[in-house]
Amino acid sequence: MNVLVIGANGKIGKMLVKLLVESGEHTPTAMIRKKEQQAVFENMGARTVVADLEGSTADLSSIMADMDAVVFTAGSGGHTGPDKTLLIDLDGAAKAIEAAGQKGVGRFLMVSAIGAEDRERWSDAIRPYYVAKHHADNILRASGLDYTIVRPGLLLDEPGTGRVSASEHLEPGGIPREDVAHAVFEALDKENTRNLSFDLVSGDTPVREAIEQL
Repeated sequence: MNVLVIGANGKIGKMLVKLLVESGEHTPTAMIRKKEQQAVFENMGARTVVADLEGSTADLSSIMADMDAVVFTAGSGGHTGPDKTLLIDLDGAAKAIEAAGQKGVGRFLMVSAIGAEDRERWSDAIRPYYVAKHHADNILRASGLDYTIVRPGLLLDEPGTGRVSASEHLEPGGIPREDVAHAVFEALDKENTRNLSFDLVSGDTPVREAIEQL
């Protein structure tokens, strides 16, 4: 499966590209913003393409011509303001979804955030982020694409445990980014995750088993 990873230079993105390469079952293409980021992915054995989510839908569409799946794991980052959140997490996602539709991409996986679907759960401190995720998810659901929306809890920079809890609705909790990447990898070609949205936090079930049980 040819997989375009948007946001590949992020922490989850890099881990996901590595998993895809090591699987031997998929051919990942890492979408990056700067040429100097290429070496990391080329050393992994992955293809790269330089593109910008603030560019045009046509630009994104042109790099999806041979893709079987797109994974959107991009984000503006915590160091930017609401303007970048709007441009990347919402409009960037919307353009990627539109481009995928234009090219007939078979699968679109979105890395969202736990609670994004429920305004009552939004934190005031990062409300613009939740707004962006909420509407990007809804755009994907309405797009007609074969989608999966993964809503992880608080992202942690610590080694993955390989064990998670995955369900349509979960209480907030933390999860290592490594386990999120593993869950997205497992969800990529599982029939039971098609047209499904689910929460993801650390738990007691091995990642593959948790995804298969959704």
